Amino acid sequence: MRSRNGGFIGLISLLAVFAMAPVRAQTSDQIQAALDAAYAKYKDIKEGKNADYIPALARVDPKIFGIALVTTDGKIHTAGDVKSEVSIQSISKVFTMAKVMEQQGPDAIVQRIGVDATGMRFNSIVAVEFAEKALGGPEINPLVNPGAITATSMVQGGSRDEVWQSILDFHSAFAGRPLRVDQEVFDSEAASNQRNQAIGALMYAYGFIKDNPGQAVDIYTEQCAIAVNAKDLGTMAATLANAGKNPVTGKQVMKVQNVPEVLAVMATAGLYDDSGKWLYRTGLPAKSGVGGGIIAVSPGKFGIAVVSPPLDEAGNSVRAQKAITDISNTLHGNPYAPVSAKAK
Repeated sequence: MRSRNGGFIGLISLLAVFAMAPVRAQTSDQIQAALDAAYAKYKDIKEGKNADYIPALARVDPKIFGIALVTTDGKIHTAGDVKSEVSIQSISKVFTMAKVMEQQGPDAIVQRIGVDATGMRFNSIVAVEFAEKALGGPEINPLVNPGAITATSMVQGGSRDEVWQSILDFHSAFAGRPLRVDQEVFDSEAASNQRNQAIGALMYAYGFIKDNPGQAVDIYTEQCAIAVNAKDLGTMAATLANAGKNPVTGKQVMKVQNVPEVLAVMATAGLYDDSGKWLYRTGLPAKSGVGGGIIAVSPGKFGIAVVSPPLDEAGNSVRAQKAITDISNTLHGNPYAPVSAKAK
């Protein structure tokens, strides 16, 4: 009988094999040229619009467009505006999931939440109903809202402040600098997150969240309001590409053995409804946020991030998808591509 997680095991194996494939390294000039070309190509496009269901996000400058690529040897390449900050939003789900794995092991995620794509919207309540009735385990994952709120509830700490500080410090270690919360975004989201409150209550009713669902939703809302720029996100992605070691600071942020599981969930559920299309086109584990950021990981090679607030209908940054795809293709970032194809 096929294991429920057999697909993820195969994915992990492929990522590991191709990440170690001996392809010629790109020079710094080649990397910078790829970033500059993508920036020039997409800086003037007008597609997409800011998220407006969170009022503070609708007010963010839609012209922000920054690209950052960080290699696993710590070299940073940028193009455009890499200083303007946006809220991290759903990209934070990756790092809170990783925090739970660090504290309790990757099996805790599988057993409490699940790691399967739901096939439904990221904030679907129907998915929770199906998960509760699933045979053999839940059918959700930590990158949709029900699973992400549950993951936040699983972070260990003796008080709300301890849990929050643990989450913020972990994100900061990935970014390589102390991060802060955008208070305007947090307040705006907290005033308009009734659906997430309902999801938290439902997850508590079905036993996914064990205690204090209101606190879990509140902390989850705050983590989504962490302010980041493209360079922060690129460094966070590169830390995953570098087996959990921040290539800029040299700090081992998370255990090497937990990184493949994080990348696997990113690969299958990282870009909302278009996760399959993204993986088909790029092969890169990635995660988007409605603040306008996308991170993507080429294991063993580089992490890349783009910040650009206008989104498509699925909630993914239009410019970020286009720029990352072009840059990765130019630099042979797809871990599934055979060596012969990369060399062409």
